[in-house]
Amino acid sequence: MSSVAVIGDIDTVTGFRLGGVKRTEVVKSAEETTIAFDKLLDEEVSIIIITQVLANEIREHINRKIGSNVLPMIIEIPDKDGSSEGSSDQMADLIKRVIGVEMVK
Repeated sequence: MSSVAVIGDIDTVTGFRLGGVKRTEVVKSAEETTIAFDKLLDEEVSIIIITQVLANEIREHINRKIGSNVLPMIIEIPDKDGSSEGSSDQMADLIKRVIGVEMVK
């Protein structure tokens, strides 16, 4: 495992391509997102950057596939329209996956 990949809309992906990320997937639906996500898991990508909107659309699938694994690290970012309501606290989720304990505020 040793690469970064991005799943998102054309604008998000283009920005990352301009920044040097070579492994990208442009998607337009939950079905395309699921297929792209599974493809990246098969390629053993270590970091998957995905827009919050798309991650929320396939949340159950992501949780089922990743489970308690630390890698790949899933980083959710806002898309061109900004943050989505109800997005999860990524750091708390990562800590829970790594140490198995939910951090309480």
